[in-house]
Amino acid sequence: MNFRTLDLNLLRVFGAVMVERNVTRAAAQLAMTQPAVSNALRRLREATGDELFVTVPSGVLPTPQAEALWPEVRAALDSLRHAFDPQGFEPTRDERSFSLAMADATATVLMPALIGALVGRHARSDLRVLPLASRDPRPQLDNGGADLALGFFPEVAAALAAEGSRAATTLEPLYACEYVCAMRREHELAAQPALSLDAYCAAEHVRVSFAGRPRGFVDEALAALDRSRRVVLTVSQFATAARVVHDSDLLSVLPRSFVAASGLADGLVLRAVPFELPRIEVGMLWHLRHERDPAQRWLRDTVEEVVKGLAIGEPRGRPAMPRREAVVDPA
Repeated sequence: MNFRTLDLNLLRVFGAVMVERNVTRAAAQLAMTQPAVSNALRRLREATGDELFVTVPSGVLPTPQAEALWPEVRAALDSLRHAFDPQGFEPTRDERSFSLAMADATATVLMPALIGALVGRHARSDLRVLPLASRDPRPQLDNGGADLALGFFPEVAAALAAEGSRAATTLEPLYACEYVCAMRREHELAAQPALSLDAYCAAEHVRVSFAGRPRGFVDEALAALDRSRRVVLTVSQFATAARVVHDSDLLSVLPRSFVAASGLADGLVLRAVPFELPRIEVGMLWHLRHERDPAQRWLRDTVEEVVKGLAIGEPRGRPAMPRREAVVDPA
């Protein structure tokens, strides 16, 4: 590739397609037509001599060559954006789209208040909520697929602590709550003031695992006690688990904050889990390339303000949850 003859506008197109993974959405973001974006990708392919994207049913996927180019191109585009937008970000004037990766339990608790804050402040930003495919959303942040990840990320916390100043992402605590065992009000165990370990293990369960794992941390905690449970159903969303529990005799371990926001709390009975589980500590994770971006700072500040206004569980700032620390996959 001859850099001297390269049309640098093609890099903006490349960046948009890398983020959106879809030519139509990239065209909308760039205020271009879809054929114009496709033509730009063709020209970029000719300039690099490599295929950069392959077509899939949902849009396009980057090739290894595109993935290799992306970190440097992304850093250059971010630097140019900061250089040409010195006055910062005005939310009531500037249009911006943000992608937030989170599990449905976190979205149920936070999104109504967050979107209410944006609408109430007449912000011209829009939000897109993406599902978490694993307990480590750093690849989504690294490739630009998400601007921010919100949730319970214990493995990320451990990795960031080990990496120290070399870490490319930052994890900020938001709030903490606890896991509880939920059952329908008509369940035979609901009449008991406390749930015993024997009764818990003898019951049938629905497990939540958005990472698709056959065993979750509940199963691991039981195994440490040389106990087990019978899991009848595994689902990827807390909302599905709560509805199943509401309408059946299955038990499930759910975040207390989610149950309160689910709309199903009146039909459920909550009991303390009869064995030790880690506390849920929800954090906000972002890539350090967004550290100075005024729009990204505004988004993070708004999330923090919303959390404070909701007064969920224990607020951030507790000694037990320092910066760069979080928690486990609700499975």
